[in-house]
Amino acid sequence: MNFKLKIWRQKNAKAKGGMVSYDVTGISPDSSFFEMLDTLNQQLIIGGGDPVAFDHDCREGICGTCSLYINGRPHGPVKGVTTCQLHMRSFRDGETIHIEPWRARAFPVIRDLIVDRSAFDRIIQAGGYVSVNSGGVPDANSIPVPKHDSDSSFDAATCIGCGACVASCSNAAAMLFIGAKVSHLALLPQGRVEAAKRVQSMVARMDELGFGSCSNTYACEAECPKSISVINIARMNREFLHAKVFSEKEKIIRESL
Repeated sequence: MNFKLKIWRQKNAKAKGGMVSYDVTGISPDSSFFEMLDTLNQQLIIGGGDPVAFDHDCREGICGTCSLYINGRPHGPVKGVTTCQLHMRSFRDGETIHIEPWRARAFPVIRDLIVDRSAFDRIIQAGGYVSVNSGGVPDANSIPVPKHDSDSSFDAATCIGCGACVASCSNAAAMLFIGAKVSHLALLPQGRVEAAKRVQSMVARMDELGFGSCSNTYACEAECPKSISVINIARMNREFLHAKVFSEKEKIIRESL
């Protein structure tokens, strides 16, 4: 298979970038998208050029680093897969493929196709965990959890933090990411202890980092490689509203004493 690639090239965070065209030939339809990019980079290195910088790690669809915008869609044309799980048989022979980095103010471009997604790490640091303050570790199975809650929590926990939800949203919102992280802890007894503090801290950090508000178009759910449901956004909103009301009540009680 032969392809014409139009790839975003940018030397560094401060440099002005642009689309550059390349031709790759003899690509196997069973090659992964990254194997195709590896072939291109081999050609560039042999020709004395600079290879295209792109992020990758596990190449098994579980680490979330393979964040590429392909032909106008996060992770490419196939639903429910990451870029590293995408194969060239998903494209037509001779097709022109546009490849870009995530586009969001909170995800600045570092070089070529690599963006700084550490904003997600800072949101997690704001409260996406269960701390030691929630108590000691109970014996296994000593706390009963309803199956519906455990299933919903597990579904939310499959989020790999790739940022496709942000890239697909017209407002570059991180609501699905935060909704998933809030949900998978809030649905479990261990996570309820810090639920109110967690959701307020994570939402505040999200706003501070420059993510937009939810666009309500469900684009995030449609493009999420793990098919995380927007139900988690609704749950996060309920958790946030409950936390705000509860904190206001506490404030009134303290002031009345």
